[in-house]
Amino acid sequence: MLLETLEAARDLGRLREILGVLVRHGFGDTVRRLGLANTLERAGARLHWQPPTDLARLEPPVQVRLALEELGPTFVKFGQILAARADLFSPPWIAEFEKLHSNVPALPLDALRSQLRADLGGEPEEVFAHFDPEPLAAASIAQVHRARLHDGTEVVVKIRRPGIAEVIEADLRLLQRLATLAEAELPHLRPFHPQELVREFARSLRHELDLAAECRNAERIAANLAALPYILIPRVHWRYTGERINVQDFIAGVPGNALEQLTPEAGFDRQLLARRGALTVLKTIVEDGFFHADPHPGNVFYLPGNRIAFIDFGMVGRLSQRRRDELLHLLLGLVEPQPPTVAEVLLDWTSNAHTVSLAQLETEIEAFVDQYQNVPLAQLSLAQMLTDVTAILRTHRLGLPSDLALLIKAFITLEGMGRGLDPDFHMAAEAEPLLQQVARARYAPRAVGRRAWQALRRSLATLEHLPDDLTRLLRNARRGRLQVNVEVAHLKRVGDQIDRSANRLAMALVIAALIVGSSIVMTVQGGPTLFGLPAFGFLGFIAAVVCGLWLVRAIWRSSHRGDDE
Repeated sequence: MLLETLEAARDLGRLREILGVLVRHGFGDTVRRLGLANTLERAGARLHWQPPTDLARLEPPVQVRLALEELGPTFVKFGQILAARADLFSPPWIAEFEKLHSNVPALPLDALRSQLRADLGGEPEEVFAHFDPEPLAAASIAQVHRARLHDGTEVVVKIRRPGIAEVIEADLRLLQRLATLAEAELPHLRPFHPQELVREFARSLRHELDLAAECRNAERIAANLAALPYILIPRVHWRYTGERINVQDFIAGVPGNALEQLTPEAGFDRQLLARRGALTVLKTIVEDGFFHADPHPGNVFYLPGNRIAFIDFGMVGRLSQRRRDELLHLLLGLVEPQPPTVAEVLLDWTSNAHTVSLAQLETEIEAFVDQYQNVPLAQLSLAQMLTDVTAILRTHRLGLPSDLALLIKAFITLEGMGRGLDPDFHMAAEAEPLLQQVARARYAPRAVGRRAWQALRRSLATLEHLPDDLTRLLRNARRGRLQVNVEVAHLKRVGDQIDRSANRLAMALVIAALIVGSSIVMTVQGGPTLFGLPAFGFLGFIAAVVCGLWLVRAIWRSSHRGDDE
């Protein structure tokens, strides 16, 4: 408790800054309902409650985007994570989240020099044959400089901003507290699972802070794609790479957002590039279960010979074998189409489906998939189909697991890139042969036999330990040490309400005791007086009045919150 108090005091200034930005952008009512305004006022801080009139006229998604940009790198990254949650947010919100960018100027080399000296073991001009002091690119977490090794290899040096880890950790602490409050005090936000979103975001951001982890991701994907000669992943130079810095080969090619340079005269076949890019990402998703989760044009380069290079593996997605099997069934159900299969997979994915009518949800999903019966693959838009499916789930306030939300975002981005290269590109037509191939491999006799053998081994191991487990269970039951844990939803909230009620009851008893005791003292002659009345009796009545006013105010505020909910 003491540690939490000290941390809260340390973060108080940042909390005031965050709440001030929220108020300026028209979210003062939310701040009040969270009870944070009272916390700041008790700490001696004050908030300006009048938002600018020009911001008040903006739509809520725009107001949220502007607030996130003003709050800095951590919150911008949080908004970028939310852009992948089409299952939770409607298209206007997703469109605004996708516009988020950090207006962070590049740091001069002198501000990085001491950290570089510690990480490289010397001055950058000495470690490298050439080091460009002007950054090639700058972002909220790191910035990139060009350099040349002594053997002549052209490289890029990615450097984490000094002190950014401490800033992000402080913001994550506050975000976790805000998410807990939001889930408890704002019922309309509960379907968005604020605490789960923040936990997912914290894991992703902490992983992204480790620049060596990005290189490990790159090497793993490079190994998975080694059989594709037209795919290039930058080589990592581990001699210079660590948590705060990484060094990779420089990629000289056409950026993914400069499509006008991909002309036949320059030797590029845009249809071939679209097909190769799609099949590559599909392979990493369906076969490998480890994929680039942010394949937007800024992370792609096109090279002579119709080769493709992918960079920046700070954000990756992982899919277990079970999840890949489910995904395979879903995609085959969409492109073939098979409505019952799609409905079954989606219902399995939505863990909170007990809150809605399953029959109605299944009927809507089957009606959605059924409309694509007999539609040629060349006319199907897989991205639009996935968008429509998430819209159905969003209507029923059902959220997908975070790994699947990231996956759907990657699919939608990928099809958009393919259409940018080739207007006649259709992800469904490209995906079906690979999906069929993976399905055949999945159910080949050798693969089935291997899974059956693994299942048999697990079953035999369970049977081997079953007598010991039963013996321990019966022994504990005989000794009266058998425990059954029952988890009741919202039990903590109910406990808090009972605790508050008990405190008010105790205060009422104190007030009654003060009134009775003061009345008795008033009848006693002698002793000090105040305004002609016995002093102790008079002060007792004053204390009873003050406590009574506090009790009335607490009851009124509690009922007021109940009305809001």
